[in-house]
Amino acid sequence: MARFWGRSRAPADPGATGEYRAGPPPERDQQSDRRPDRRPPPERRRRAILGMRSVAGQVFVLQVVIILVLVIAAGVEVFVQAQHDTTVEARNRSLAVAQTFADAPGTVAAMESAHPTALLQPRAEATRLATGVDFVVVTDDHGIRYTHPIPNRIGKKFVGDIGPVLAGQTVTETIQGTIGPLVQAIVPVFDSDHRVIGVVSAGITLKKISTAAQHRLPVVLGAGALALGLATAGTWLVVRRLRRQTHGLGPAEMTRMYEHHDAVLHAVREGVLIIGDDRRMLLANDEACRLLDLPLGAYDRRLVTELGLDHRLTELLDSGDAVTDEVVSAGERLIVVNIRTTGHDDGPSGVVATLRDSTELRALSGKADQARKRLKLLYEASAAIGTTLDVTRTAEELTEAAVPRFADFVTVDLAESLLRGDEPTPGRATDLRRAALRGLRADTPFFPVGTSIPLPSGTPHTQALEGRSVLEPALSDPASNWRLTDPERAELIVGQGIHSLVVVPLLARGMLLGVAHFYRSEKPEPFDADDLSVAEELGARTAVCIDNARRFTREHEMAVTLQQSLLPGGLPEQSALDVAYRYLPAQAGVGGDWFDVIPLPGARIALVVGDVVGHGLHAAATMGRLRTAVHNFSTLDLPPDELLGHLDVLVNQIDQDRAATDGGTSITGATCLYAIYDPVSRRCSMARAGHLPPALVHPDGSVEFPDLPAGPPLGLVGLPFETVETELPEGSQLVLYTDGLVEDRVRDIDVGLDLLRAALARPHRTPEETCQAVLDALLPDRPTDDVALLVARTRALPADQVAAWDLAADPAAVAGLRAGVTEQLTAWELDELAFSTELIVSELATNAIRYAAEPIRVRLLHDRTLVCEVSDGSSTSPHLRYAATSDEGGRGLFLVAQLSERWGTRYTPDGKVIWAEQPLP
Repeated sequence: MARFWGRSRAPADPGATGEYRAGPPPERDQQSDRRPDRRPPPERRRRAILGMRSVAGQVFVLQVVIILVLVIAAGVEVFVQAQHDTTVEARNRSLAVAQTFADAPGTVAAMESAHPTALLQPRAEATRLATGVDFVVVTDDHGIRYTHPIPNRIGKKFVGDIGPVLAGQTVTETIQGTIGPLVQAIVPVFDSDHRVIGVVSAGITLKKISTAAQHRLPVVLGAGALALGLATAGTWLVVRRLRRQTHGLGPAEMTRMYEHHDAVLHAVREGVLIIGDDRRMLLANDEACRLLDLPLGAYDRRLVTELGLDHRLTELLDSGDAVTDEVVSAGERLIVVNIRTTGHDDGPSGVVATLRDSTELRALSGKADQARKRLKLLYEASAAIGTTLDVTRTAEELTEAAVPRFADFVTVDLAESLLRGDEPTPGRATDLRRAALRGLRADTPFFPVGTSIPLPSGTPHTQALEGRSVLEPALSDPASNWRLTDPERAELIVGQGIHSLVVVPLLARGMLLGVAHFYRSEKPEPFDADDLSVAEELGARTAVCIDNARRFTREHEMAVTLQQSLLPGGLPEQSALDVAYRYLPAQAGVGGDWFDVIPLPGARIALVVGDVVGHGLHAAATMGRLRTAVHNFSTLDLPPDELLGHLDVLVNQIDQDRAATDGGTSITGATCLYAIYDPVSRRCSMARAGHLPPALVHPDGSVEFPDLPAGPPLGLVGLPFETVETELPEGSQLVLYTDGLVEDRVRDIDVGLDLLRAALARPHRTPEETCQAVLDALLPDRPTDDVALLVARTRALPADQVAAWDLAADPAAVAGLRAGVTEQLTAWELDELAFSTELIVSELATNAIRYAAEPIRVRLLHDRTLVCEVSDGSSTSPHLRYAATSDEGGRGLFLVAQLSERWGTRYTPDGKVIWAEQPLP
């Protein structure tokens, strides 16, 4: 406004009124056809000069930029030319020195003499010093130096390619030598028969060459500096000229400026007052006259104290002090006043005041502020409520979000069935229990947490149970129905200053979950209809979160129960391995990891670990099906690769069944590692389907991950698996695990495997100690995936508990076999099993001799049971059948099945093994 005032003063005409008036620009003088004197005041003249200075400054900067660009371009050209001249001069000088030395009299004779170095070295050094080159080197036709500036390099091979020179050519090249960038020339030395008998090389560094072009750079820089000085002087002269000749703006510019300022001044919806230093009103625009109820033109040159304005507004305008956003009254209006002083930079002194009507804004601002606070409360509460899938904690989060910002006390009562995790009963809830309580004070008479809430009819509590929100703005009213719940407790509540109540039902999916109560005591204003809406929003958000938590809790418990029922309840008794395990479900939900330890015939043991992708009931159910399938396939005594092949087909079938049920493609996704350990041979055969490799801890504590082909994940069908067999020293530990142990969101799997290796690298630990050490080193605080860990320490069946016989394909050999078996059983103190064992061995061996092929071998294993094994070279398996009374044979296997606890057949790469187990007495 100071600028506006400085540019809008009336012309200094003695015939004029001498006052400033808003209106059209002054008319032309009709008699003289000349404009009145319109020279601008000092403020406007100063600004015009500054504008011209700005233009002159811009021109000056442009000149400086052009000069700098030209100087830089000239400098670059000089530098490039100097570099070129330097290289050319270096080439010419080195070539001239090398050629002159090669053609010098006596050079050829010296090279053909018995001591060429003694003759050539002084000459070469003298030439080098005289010509200024850095070296002159003479070599024979094999590149062996005769001369060199450094004597200890004489006799060594010349560094570089002298092939073209030996062919009679002259070579000049620029290289990076040990003394810096240099140019060297290499010329041949011819004898009298024009044969090349040696080479002369001369070189000089580029820094020794100085050309006249380099001396032009100071001239270029001096010329640039001179041009810059001339530009500066020219700019200064232009500015000085403008200062003398500029007295103001032209008529067209002045008229346009007046018109624009007048239009803006009277069009803005903000009052503008201009007051002179004598406290007289100079200008008031239309909006200011409307706000202050001043007739247009009635303020001309009048003192502000004479305008009849409000006392506070008059005081502010008359003081001449700066004011920011001061609210004053003007009749029935509230006006925001801003005052700034003028008179800076040689301009006229006074003040400029702006007036803004805030009557309606003040009324709306309070409501807007309340609405903003409520929206902020709802926004922050939506993020704070439902952070956990726990019913009670969700109710507590509602109380924490509402106290003290919305209410002073909040209670939440939930249906008892809901707290047990059951589905809420449709319709009205009859049993409520307090789940959460929070307030500004702890010593309140409200029912404590865990208390069963009484439900008298007609109270706001029971009305809320019918699905209606209730607002009780005045609890002190004796006629209020809320007192019916507990009259004595109600008196205590009112006595502590609690005066207002809102009760909202917690509804989700059309079912009533509970009731929330909001009380006020410290806040004097009672709850209103807007507060009731906020409470309903909070209750709706809380109800959805509580319902989600209840459903998750129920599903999680069901999944955990299902998973625990599907996992092994304990480890079977066996002598091949010392086994320890850990299974830790993820906190986010139940997964599909599983493990198993399965005894096999022949004292062998199978170790299994697998992982079904995903979480929840489907993953747990799929895991149970796969574990059952592994047990079933293990009874067939299949090799690991064949078992995984059957499991692969099963997973594919599960995918197809689920896709048909869901109406789309469904991929289960599962991995598995299957290992069989034989304590007799101490050999372990393993195969894996997309699973992580096992870790093998040797008795000395060294750790390795066996090179076991990964194989495809289960369910792809058609891709083969590969079995790897390795021998395990007694006391080794085989560690099987799932990916949840070594991989998570913040740790790469390679890092996890390195940590696992470090945790296992310690000898002489029990499997239990190893399990605990691994979990302490790798398990995160909140695992996001299931973790299955199986540690098995190998044992070996002692040699004195194994007996074996090779049997010829002769029925007469069976008698000797029976004698040997009886003798072995006597040594093992198993005489009670002698008769049955002789019969079993005799029947199985006789069948092998009659119907199978060699080699035939019989083996007895004394473990937790007595195992009889007969192996042969045939792949034909016998079948148990009932023989007719007229049949002469067919009763052998029947007798074996009756005398043994269990029997069966397993196939080997060379044939089959028929085995039978008997319990020990």
